This record gives sequence, C-alpha cells and structure tokens, in this order.
Amino acid sequence: MASSLLLSTSPCLPRLAVLRFPSKPSRNPNPTLSKSFFLSNTNPSTPLRLIRRVYARGTSFGGTGGGENASEDALVGEDSAAFQLEKQSLVSWVYFSGILGVVLFALNVLWIDPSTGFGKAFVDAVSGISESHEVVMLVLIFIFALVHSGLASLRDAGEKVVGERAYRVLFAGISLPLAVSTIVYFINHRYDGTQLWQVQGVSGIHELVWILNFISFFFLYPSTFNLLEVAAVDKPKMHLWETGIMRITRHPQMVGQVVWCLAHTLWIGNSVAIAASAGLIAHHLFGVWNGDRRLAIRYGEAFEALKNRTSVVPFTAVLEGRQKLPKDYHKEFIRLPYLTITALTLGAYFAHPLMQASSFQLHW
Repeated sequence: MASSLLLSTSPCLPRLAVLRFPSKPSRNPNPTLSKSFFLSNTNPSTPLRLIRRVYARGTSFGGTGGGENASEDALVGEDSAAFQLEKQSLVSWVYFSGILGVVLFALNVLWIDPSTGFGKAFVDAVSGISESHEVVMLVLIFIFALVHSGLASLRDAGEKVVGERAYRVLFAGISLPLAVSTIVYFINHRYDGTQLWQVQGVSGIHELVWILNFISFFFLYPSTFNLLEVAAVDKPKMHLWETGIMRITRHPQMVGQVVWCLAHTLWIGNSVAIAASAGLIAHHLFGVWNGDRRLAIRYGEAFEALKNRTSVVPFTAVLEGRQKLPKDYHKEFIRLPYLTITALTLGAYFAHPLMQASSFQLHW
C-alpha cells in the first residue's frame, strides 16, 4: 500500500465508479494499421509524436524490444519503460537528487515532525469524526482520493495557467503529505479491527501473499518510471503508453492495487484491512474511468485506437485476438526500470520492520 500510494503521486489513485469494459471493436480488414490512418485521425494538437513503428532493437536497458521479431503493427502510443543510459544527462539527475532531498526535508518539517508539522493535527482531526478505525481509514482514503483525482482532472486547465512544472509541484506537494498520513495510519492500526479470519499460521499462505505482493509491483503505471518528469526536472507530459504491461492491461496500477489489497487482506484478515482495501480499490476503479476520459480528451482517435486493442481486465484483449503479443514480448520487460522495481520490491519486503517502527513513533 505504501509504495502504491507514494508512487502514484507521479501522476496518478481511489474513487467509486462503474468499471467500463471496452466493447469488441470492428476489426480493420488490414491488420497492419497504417501510418496514414493515424496521421489523418490523430488530434493535431497532440504534443507528442505518437505515430511510429516500434522495432525490437536496442539494449536490454532501453530501446524497444529486441531482435528480428519486430511487431509490424503501427503503434499510436509510446514505448513504456524504455530507458537508454546514453541519453541520460548527469546534470538532470543531480537536479533530481537535489529536489528529492529538498522535498523530503520539507515533508519532514512541515508534516511529519510532531514539533513543527501538521500531520498529527490532521490525523487527529479526522480521527475525531469517529471512534471506528474503519471509518477513519475510509475517510483518510476519501480525502486523499478527492484531492489527488481532483487535481489530476484539473491538470489540463491548471497547466495552462501556471505551466506544467509548477502544476506538478502543486500536485505532488498536496498529494504526498496526504498519502503519508494514510499509509502511516494504516500501518499503525492495521490490527485494531475485528478479526474475521486467521490464516497466518497456515502452511503456504505466507509464500502466496509474498508472491502476489511481488507481482503487484510489476503492474505499476509506466509513468512511474519517468522520475525526471515526476520531479519536474523534465517537463511533465501526459503519456499514451502502449507496450510492455499495457498490452496485458490498459490500467496496470489498478490491477496491481487490487492484487496488493487482496494479498494483504488475506494475510491480516480483519475489518480495518477490508476497509482500507475497499477504499483503495474503489479509488482505482474510478481512476479507470477518469483516466480513459482524460486520455480520450487529450488524444482523441489515437486513444480510441489504443483502447480497441487493449483491455482493462488483464489478458482479455489478448484472448479476444485484439492484442497480438510480439514473439519477443519478454524483452519489453528486460529493462533497467523493471530490474530496479525488482530490487526495490525485495528491499521493501526486508524493510517492513523499519517502516513499522517509524510509523509507530509518530503515534498517528
């Protein structure tokens, strides 16, 4: 939960809505979508050049795919999780490190530190609404969701007023403290609810929960990898991704959050865990609708083409034949960002005691 909430502040988390599944489109007689089609139908105001053919070439740390088994379908979206070391600027990463340090320092002083921050006062105010930890958990998630998704929905208008970088700073500056409060409250009160089942001693459950949690981190939304945009070092963009995990599901963060929630609810087995999972899943289901809506406004026909060959439910488009996985599909994951996610996921697992001890010290 911690990683999902925090990483999602790099655009884009919980609201209640109807999950809309893409209807089966009429198939193009020519399975190879031509560039001319997208040139004539793509919104001319689109800030990115979306029309390109992706061939499987490049290094395992970047580029697109690999080898001779290139996909012949013209992609309207971008190649996700691509990271080419030779294109990185040392100065940009120095700026990123500096900005990250400043943000963490400000977060500690203005929100976390009990003597100077407002975090405890905020949690205490919400806790005053009800003595029920379940209700407080849901209210915290609702506040975060309202602010986070509200700012995301106002992004186009806000960027026109203050610019992309300034709006990103505003977005993160408000969302991050609320995410931290929600995470800390969950950690501190996750065992305070009514126990409904207890399976922690059952053989194989720990391994199952660990595997599900590990898998959930690989469904992070591809924008999470764009750290320089997250920190506004590079100008933030609203991306239209199409490769990698997007071929499996068009909303990987939602899928990852659902998997994470199911795993942790199974392990904890009480009413607080259920309340937290219900709130987070509802928020992400709303994000499915809201995300598609925003992309449709921004990219028009290009997004509709992508929508027609992807799905919300994992593997649905593949099973229906609307998405054809390249023969070397696995190479879209053998990249530095996914190797980094693997390392961070393992690190987060072993850092659980440290995370819990830090949360307990706040008394939220």
